[in-house]
Amino acid sequence: MNRHLPIAALIAATLAGAGTAHGWSLNPADWFARTPAPAAPAALATPPPAASVPVPPTSAPDYRAIFQRFGPAVVGITVEGSAPVARPRAPELENDPFFRFYRGLPMPRGDAPAHGQGSGFIVSADGVILTNAHVVRDARSVTVKLADRREFEASVLGVDAATDVAVLRIPATALPTVQLGDPSQLAVGDYVLAIGSPFGFEQSATSGIVSAKGRALPGDAYVPFIQTDVAVNPGNSGGPLFDARGRVVGINSQIYSRTGGYQGLSFAIPIDVAVRVKDQILATGSARHARLGVTVQELNQGLAEAFRLDGPSGALVSSVAPGSAAERAGLRAGDVVLAFDGQRIERSGDLASLVGRAKPGDRVTLDVMRQGKRQQVAAVLAELPGPAAAAADGATTQPAERSESRLGVAVRPLAPDERRASRLPGGLLVEAVAGAAQRAGIEPGDVILSVNGKPVETVEQLRRLVNGDLRQLALLVQRGESRIFVPVRLG
Repeated sequence: MNRHLPIAALIAATLAGAGTAHGWSLNPADWFARTPAPAAPAALATPPPAASVPVPPTSAPDYRAIFQRFGPAVVGITVEGSAPVARPRAPELENDPFFRFYRGLPMPRGDAPAHGQGSGFIVSADGVILTNAHVVRDARSVTVKLADRREFEASVLGVDAATDVAVLRIPATALPTVQLGDPSQLAVGDYVLAIGSPFGFEQSATSGIVSAKGRALPGDAYVPFIQTDVAVNPGNSGGPLFDARGRVVGINSQIYSRTGGYQGLSFAIPIDVAVRVKDQILATGSARHARLGVTVQELNQGLAEAFRLDGPSGALVSSVAPGSAAERAGLRAGDVVLAFDGQRIERSGDLASLVGRAKPGDRVTLDVMRQGKRQQVAAVLAELPGPAAAAADGATTQPAERSESRLGVAVRPLAPDERRASRLPGGLLVEAVAGAAQRAGIEPGDVILSVNGKPVETVEQLRRLVNGDLRQLALLVQRGESRIFVPVRLG
């Protein structure tokens, strides 16, 4: 594990937290007051259900045709609200690469009015609109602005924080709509186009290619994101991502950035995920999600060797939530999930995606590698949110001991108050580190929970495991709120 991660953050690309509270306007028209307004587009009657834009296999898409055909179905969204004054962020959080100091430039905290801006798109001619949940979060009022500059107060029909999808409705009919596509047909290298309102610049189009598929992001376990290099900035959140044929394949949601602006990595929610949520919200007012109750991480070659796998494929279970479907099924930390109901798991994000497509109460079969042996585990999926983890009690305080020079850590069992505070059932607290453990990224303050899937609660247990014949270890480590396996190669 690299101790010097780049200082970056996942940023939802909405524009909020500015406006009167900051003393300047987000409306570009206010910056250039003498600039004449552009002419309104032609009438927005519902377009005929013509075929999507044709694209020969070897040519670039006709972005002009896509924009002209479907641009009128893309809307701007303005939200207003208020909230208490926020305290300044702790400096250590500013340096956390996965701390979302923006979930889309969040609304300023204070008694003064707060404003935010995002994008959306019309999926039904009677006024149903899809956008991101974080665009309308904490909003007191939501205004939708059409391409012809008409404005409507929108009703929020439902918000699903798990997938970051929200459904709005405006009181209008005969509206232009987008065509929905199939994200499963996308491939890395395919052309894509985004339309939205970055920084309040309405009806802006940017293009690029698909950079990766099924990308799992911290805190977004239910979404197999589409990664692109399309320029997405604050204000683009909730806008559509079109494929080369003009069909919507995703909702632009987040960027990964060191600066707060676009730096080449943007992420979109696959439209099939959003449609499932939309259909549930329209039917019941809310969305339900299945929950297995595991935290998983990606395998690399070192971990694959430690767990006696043929290669680094599958989802490595780093923790199991108490009382969850996974615990009832007998899953353990250190298990590697290789298949879900017969569907192969290549990456950890594949498991989250498959669970997200299932329903609470579904009975599923997991193919699991445990201690070098393949077996099947049956589980009945629960519903999100699951039960909270229970606190633990335990051992007495002992002085730190060096486990063995091959590993190079000085450890001691957790004291009872440390167990209660950390909610851990056991483990060894690292107080000093050197040698192989230091090279692997183990740090003072880490808690070692297991070695190659075998729990450790005493220094002697750790010493016996380290003194074996193995040259590759997988240490399960609790670091703050995260639990991960760290591969350690012994000298």
